[in-house]
Amino acid sequence: MTSQNELFDSTPWDIGSDDDKLREECGIFGVLGVRDAAATVALGLHALQHRGQEAVGITSFDGQEFYSRKGIGHVAANFSTGSAIAELPGAMAAGHVRYSTTGGAGLRNVQPLFADLASGGFAIAHNGNISNAMFLKRDLVQKGAIFQSTSDTEVIIHLVATSRYPTLLDRFVDALRLVEGAYSLICMTPEGMIACRDPLGIRPLVLGKIGDAVVFASETVALDVVGAEFVREVEPGELVQVDFDGKLSSHRPFGRPSARPCIFEHVYFSRPDSLMGGNSVYQVRKAIGAQLAIESPADADLVIPVPDSGVPAALGYAQQSGIPFELGIIRSHYVGRTFIQPSDGARNADVKRKHNANRALVAGKRIVLIDDSIVRGTTSLKIVQMMRDAGAAEVHMRIASPPTEHSCFYGVDTPERSKLLAARMDVQAMADFIHADSLAFVSIDGLYRAVGEEQRNKGCPQYCDACFTGDYPTRLTDLAERENPDQLSLPVEKVA
Repeated sequence: MTSQNELFDSTPWDIGSDDDKLREECGIFGVLGVRDAAATVALGLHALQHRGQEAVGITSFDGQEFYSRKGIGHVAANFSTGSAIAELPGAMAAGHVRYSTTGGAGLRNVQPLFADLASGGFAIAHNGNISNAMFLKRDLVQKGAIFQSTSDTEVIIHLVATSRYPTLLDRFVDALRLVEGAYSLICMTPEGMIACRDPLGIRPLVLGKIGDAVVFASETVALDVVGAEFVREVEPGELVQVDFDGKLSSHRPFGRPSARPCIFEHVYFSRPDSLMGGNSVYQVRKAIGAQLAIESPADADLVIPVPDSGVPAALGYAQQSGIPFELGIIRSHYVGRTFIQPSDGARNADVKRKHNANRALVAGKRIVLIDDSIVRGTTSLKIVQMMRDAGAAEVHMRIASPPTEHSCFYGVDTPERSKLLAARMDVQAMADFIHADSLAFVSIDGLYRAVGEEQRNKGCPQYCDACFTGDYPTRLTDLAERENPDQLSLPVEKVA
């Protein structure tokens, strides 16, 4: 049985959050078959830093022992030195960058999580959210399980440990059959690496190669950065197993249900230089902007993006409408994430530190502001006011996604529904709230057209778009129990 050598790096770092943005919660990266695998993982995680800036962890395996290093903050703050990488020897390693959804902050929840099972060491990195984790955890605790973290990911480890199937792969599949929700997983064992996606493929995962070495990552941009060739996406419901000889085998224990990948990856989460579903994220975002211009034109002098996420859509809007594109808002790249502050005044100060109006350009102009989404509406209100303070004659807001009316339960940090502006107001009321002369969102069918579909299939949507439509593709057992605490627990169904 292997042992674990954990080195906790508690580098001080101010953890903050833009409270008016949806946040993808995790990025994962794994490699098997390269010398100093941890160094490759650190580089890959750096490319995925936008997916999680609260904490980072890397676990490696040298053929005998598992080693882990975890820290609060960015990849560079924790893994930029040779001494840090030297603590993680071996040709197999996996890593994780995170924000916290289920379980909250703290080093004990930083992944990869590790456990010594009867079959040997087992490390797991997870992007997503298990929507029946509390239900499963309660049952496991009643049977004697002792949890070391408050992360939903640890539930998977306990389910694997308690499964009675003979092989580790079978125990892993048995565990996943009890799980509902969204997951992309990279797991390490003494026999090699296993990567998988949930049966609907809600969370992304791609496969690449560096020579004979195998690489898994949340986005293709991480493959680019480490010099890996993109091979293909891990398919929804697929488990890819790789041994130390480089042999790769694919398993489909859940059949081939209709995929429902997260459509918000195209809107905001993924880096624009990534590929998702065979499409350039950058080109899709431009297409969303063009669709916005078709659906919601504005009589204006300038198209201005809210940087940086609004830039590709603004380019598309400008090209389609013929209105000039200009950088009317300048973003400081030397300011960290906007910290959660105790007062509106402090939040306003942070917004001004991060964004500033290009006054000489904006004054006297009718402008179209393009952003990716409106969540609470607080940032949009401040940006519109910034434009007015800079002398804009009119401010028309256009949003490159439909109204966000529902919370996400699949690994995206969203406020409760009562705090979502679109859940409380119609579009005109939202426009009045942010003090815009007009406000419009791309339609749900327009969004689908931008990603290459003719329209949304209402009977079986091609994507998970629950944050816009409320059409959740899986059961939400924990939510149902919270909303109906007097009801008996729902039975856990195995994934078909």
